[in-house]
Amino acid sequence: MEQTTDKENHQHQPVKGEQFNRSIGLMSNFALGFTYLSPLTAVYSLFALAVTLAGPPAIWWILIVACGQLLVALVFGEVASQYPITGGLYPWARRLWGKKYAWIAAWIYLWALVVTITSIAEYTSTFVASLFHYATSAGNMMLTSIVLLLIMMVVNMSGTKNLARVARIGFWCEIVSVIALGIYLLIFHRSQPFSVVFDSMGVLAKDGNYTTAFMSASLMGLFMFFGFEACGNVAEEVKNPGKKIPVAMILSIVFGAISAVISIMGYLLSSPDLINIVNGKISDPIPAILNEALGETGATVFIVVAIIAMLSCILSLQAALSRLIFSFSRDNMLPGSQWMSKISKHSVPDNAMMVSCLLPVIICVWVYFQPDSLARITAFAVIGIYISFQMVVLAALRQRLKGWKPAGEWTIGSWGILVNVLALAYGLCGIWLLAQPAEGESFVDRWTVLVGLAIVIGSGLIYMFITKPFGRSNAPENDAIEHARKLTAQQNN
Repeated sequence: MEQTTDKENHQHQPVKGEQFNRSIGLMSNFALGFTYLSPLTAVYSLFALAVTLAGPPAIWWILIVACGQLLVALVFGEVASQYPITGGLYPWARRLWGKKYAWIAAWIYLWALVVTITSIAEYTSTFVASLFHYATSAGNMMLTSIVLLLIMMVVNMSGTKNLARVARIGFWCEIVSVIALGIYLLIFHRSQPFSVVFDSMGVLAKDGNYTTAFMSASLMGLFMFFGFEACGNVAEEVKNPGKKIPVAMILSIVFGAISAVISIMGYLLSSPDLINIVNGKISDPIPAILNEALGETGATVFIVVAIIAMLSCILSLQAALSRLIFSFSRDNMLPGSQWMSKISKHSVPDNAMMVSCLLPVIICVWVYFQPDSLARITAFAVIGIYISFQMVVLAALRQRLKGWKPAGEWTIGSWGILVNVLALAYGLCGIWLLAQPAEGESFVDRWTVLVGLAIVIGSGLIYMFITKPFGRSNAPENDAIEHARKLTAQQNN
């Protein structure tokens, strides 16, 4: 009965028998979303930048963004429950709006995921270099990143069960490296009062306004709270997806916020030299804090745990991207779709997985020749994901205004339209913050994020209108109201 429902939901398997195995339970699905969200990665990568820009109050961005993204997750949860389909954003956008709309939403999301994988691999390579004590030259970072991507690809291709196992390991490494370490620092090494999170320590923006400075630190929160959608990207591999995927998404955000706040509080309050961190005199504060609190051996143990957690994040990202490419290819939307829409004997889209590894490898090579571009492409990844998220949120609101009442096993009932409007408002504010110009002398330096976004959207539209890939599939589209009525009738019977 469950397989029949799946076929009715997507109706776009290219080859008879191309079915996933449902081997992912609630905890594994939650762990997948949590490790993709990876509080550790965001905290380690952007802690120094955020505190330098806005002082200790930058920590409040964690809670602000968590609340906003929780609204988005509630919208996604209702959509995923009605449409538990592999690929997440692409089939959701197709069923909520239409094939052309879904094409461009998924195209933006695809490239944002590619760049995100590249960014995390590059950040992880610095940990690996620190562990094995070799220079962080551009060449070493490129080779290390490529090796890490290839290793994670092999693990992914070994089967969904191994993906779930590594996600659980990564989950516990995240717990140890953010929550346990944060609590340890707060209990045994606190040297600042809790009130410090309200103290800007004299930080001001160039215009002399603290509000501007505070807004500029938003990237730490915005960079952290996506990834929960990965819970829905593997929908056809999850047991009882209509109920479990929405819960897994919500848990990913809630636990992500809790762990990130504890971690950042630990670093802020255990630093005896916090004013020099805020002033930028200590450029890499987290290793300094750890060496002071844990000693050299303890800091090394933390690095190992952090590497495992970040590798699990890469693994989850690759899994999400490969399922998106598979879903795209299953609808014959990309060159080589027939090849990329095949599932291996391990119930993994191996060919799509190889592409999911190759594209970040290519960008790693580009970063080698442009070593100062990593922060800029990271910002592009975040705004790309936010835009693709909001395209789904907008499509859901459009359907609600036409009379759609989500009919999955999980809904928020009469709160749906209010939550949907608030989620859209939050997302537009996030996009506006991410689109602000960076510091730089040239036009490209100041507007790198929007230039990159324009290139991705422009190339997607050109490809879409020239080749018309959206017309190659007979998969359902714009059927939210009709499908909800059908599901409701089935439930009543």
